[in-house]
Amino acid sequence: MDPVSLLVGGALLASGFLAGRLGRRRPAPPPPVTPVCGCGHALSQHDRDTSTCYAELRRDTYDKRGRWSGHSWVPCTCRQYVGPRPIDEVFAPRLLPPTAD
Repeated sequence: MDPVSLLVGGALLASGFLAGRLGRRRPAPPPPVTPVCGCGHALSQHDRDTSTCYAELRRDTYDKRGRWSGHSWVPCTCRQYVGPRPIDEVFAPRLLPPTAD
């Protein structure tokens, strides 16, 4: 083979390798994981003792004739947290009973 064509092929190979290494995009970090209830709200909006959800939902309201009249905010009817449990409750159950305030 011709030494010039070997040199050109090697240069093309090296430039393609460098372009691939330098042009590679960095992957985006994953979004933070928040434990979510079956109703779609975060664990921070649920009471641990009574299992009630403090979030509000937007509902459509209608007048007497059946026409849409806007939105109203109603409390979430979720009663139980059905998501991933916090890591401290998985490996070690609570040692003390809950305090009555």
